[in-house]
Amino acid sequence: MSSSLTEIVLPHRPPDVPCPAVVTDGDRHSLFVALEVVDDPRDPRGRRYPLVSILAAAVCAVLAGACTFAAVTDWVRFQDQAVWARLGFTGRVPASTTVWRLLIRLDAEVLSQVLARWLRARAAPVVVAGRRWRLVIAVDGKVARGARLADGRQVHLLSAYDTSTGIVLAQVQITAKSNEIPAFTPLFRLVAAVLGSLKDVLVVADALHAQTGHAELLAAGGGHLMVAVKGNQPKLFAQLKALPWAEVPVGVQTRETGHGRKETRTVKALTVKTPGGLGFPRAEQAVRITRTRTIKGKTTREAAYLTISLPADQAQPDDLGTWARSEWHIENRLHYVRDVTLREDAHQARTHNGPAIFATLRNTAIGYHHIDGATNIAEATRRANHRPHDLIDAVTTGKPAVTRNNPTMQ
Repeated sequence: MSSSLTEIVLPHRPPDVPCPAVVTDGDRHSLFVALEVVDDPRDPRGRRYPLVSILAAAVCAVLAGACTFAAVTDWVRFQDQAVWARLGFTGRVPASTTVWRLLIRLDAEVLSQVLARWLRARAAPVVVAGRRWRLVIAVDGKVARGARLADGRQVHLLSAYDTSTGIVLAQVQITAKSNEIPAFTPLFRLVAAVLGSLKDVLVVADALHAQTGHAELLAAGGGHLMVAVKGNQPKLFAQLKALPWAEVPVGVQTRETGHGRKETRTVKALTVKTPGGLGFPRAEQAVRITRTRTIKGKTTREAAYLTISLPADQAQPDDLGTWARSEWHIENRLHYVRDVTLREDAHQARTHNGPAIFATLRNTAIGYHHIDGATNIAEATRRANHRPHDLIDAVTTGKPAVTRNNPTMQ
């Protein structure tokens, strides 16, 4: 990266506001600087408000809890002129239709990459404990139930979630008459662009992604796949279920009690050395995780079967149990928060890239609060809403997040 000095200039700076300080490339944690690379789709002759200012305002508004395009505009409109000036507006702010018409025309995948890189640059270094630690990425899709496209279809988005930081590394929209399977390849091309490569990354996914192409794609990039196996792969499922699990010693067993429930999880793993091995490319180990739950005196037992492309010396049973549970993070810590706290399913965005753009803003807000140490996203958004100047200070400086241990580390 170049070592030349760059001046961060907020557009439309009032004449009585002093010029900002000159910063080096090492200080490029400012949201304004990060957003400069986003292409403006408007005709240059009709640009009244800078794209960087509108985007920064939208990010700040969603960080403060705004759930719709109208709420984004209201958040800006209700601030004082000092906040307007700091965002790059002088005298007036854009109308809701102006914000909406601009944002829905942006490239959602590009914006997702830009904001993911910005969050990663701000995240505190993860404290690595143990030689087997890996970056674990959970993959899952979500339907924005309130959003509809012009043909009436619901919007379906597939995301890649960094379980160590809470940052969504990439997100793609499922095309018409398709599903998550073809979207996996473009999704991980975007992930590779954000991370630099897929080397040593472990991807955890549900049974839908037990696909030969997925395993080969990740292997070609130096990554690994841990995937559940169910009825969509009947031969592989039958092979895994028929393995001599009764003869396999327990690798690790955990017990948890809470919310009126008792749960025991037993992990067993083995390497199949028979000719042909497992009937799935790159698979090194077969895994069975048995869950026994007791709720109000009623006990249920279920077994889940998985494969992983890491050999036993790199993936012990305690690792496997932790990694398997990390798949739930994208559902519990991202999708649930988007629905309940940021009311995604109630948002009836339906034009162009509007649903995907706003999902990206929600992902950014959740990731930002996670790396800032928040455990309650709803509380964090309320705090940000009551302290707009503190919020702008935080997103325009290189203030580091709180260093913490990674809960998925071994």
